[in-house]
Amino acid sequence: MISEIDLQEITPREQTSSASATHVISGIPLPKPLRVRSFSPDEWEEFVEEWGSSLKTEYPKVRRFGGSGDLGVDIAGFCSPEGFKGTWDNYQCKRYAHPLRPSDIWVEIGKVIYYSFKGYYIPPRKHFFAGSQDIGTTLEQLLNDPDELKFKAEENWVQYCKSGITSTMEISLSGDLFDHFQSFDFSIFSSKSVVELIDGHSRTQFHAVRFGGGLPFRPDSLKPPVVPAGSESRYIRQIFDAYGHYLSKTISDEADLEPHGVLKRDYLRQRERFYHAESLRNFARDTVPEGTFAALQEEIYYGVVDVCEGDYADGLARMKATITHSTTIAASANALASAFKTQDRQGICHQLANDDRLTWVP
Repeated sequence: MISEIDLQEITPREQTSSASATHVISGIPLPKPLRVRSFSPDEWEEFVEEWGSSLKTEYPKVRRFGGSGDLGVDIAGFCSPEGFKGTWDNYQCKRYAHPLRPSDIWVEIGKVIYYSFKGYYIPPRKHFFAGSQDIGTTLEQLLNDPDELKFKAEENWVQYCKSGITSTMEISLSGDLFDHFQSFDFSIFSSKSVVELIDGHSRTQFHAVRFGGGLPFRPDSLKPPVVPAGSESRYIRQIFDAYGHYLSKTISDEADLEPHGVLKRDYLRQRERFYHAESLRNFARDTVPEGTFAALQEEIYYGVVDVCEGDYADGLARMKATITHSTTIAASANALASAFKTQDRQGICHQLANDDRLTWVP
């Protein structure tokens, strides 16, 4: 019988901080390592692909290999144009329901030894193991002791590698292959923790969407150069056409605006707006998935095109009305919503004019 003394009143632990509106909507945020460990097979594959893109800052060329013919290569980082014949690193990212164990890697070590012996590639400079549930203690200790790792790899060859390297034949550790095994540098084998994968992933454009937490700090926008760049030529020509339409005269370049102080100041503002939008494009390239900025441009376009195609006295009035209306478009569903400003919306109109999607003087 349960005694009354064994029963305790339910008293939730006092909160050390106040809850936010985000907590009420989404619950307490799950730590990133725990989130990775709960990834489905598809989510893990996507995460690995996304993380692999972070390696492009370390290697001139990065490639992902898959399928039964992967030859022991998962993600390869090449240090030179020579590819597998030059210096390269290998990353093996495994998804198991448990932290990686020695039994999970013997066949992978066997593949690297066998296929480098057969000349498919020279041995990698480094070979990293990573797992969705991280690296087990026993395996981590082995990877830190190359001599013991070599001894255990030989000991487990028959069980894991003899029939596991390829399904077409048995591969015995003997003869020239054994000599290659004996001379092989086992210190190349190492590990990457889940925390290290997340850190690399944080430097990709996929991180904010994958884990939340908001976008990083946006740097100050670029300043327009005194002499316009070649990439500005079309939208600037459109601005000059709008001014010319308004003045009933030809405006060939900035010098023609000197007698018209109001238009000269307007012109400088329009270029600042364009560069705001260009800065947002650069920011998007590094912080959100590809296509996010293009989707924002598309939303702005459909928000202003009907205004742009209305009836106006001149091209300047059309340009002003279109740009003014762009500031009313919230675009709150876009992943960049927390980062873009009024000037960005206005500048996107000039990007669209630069691509002839908007025209100030039909």
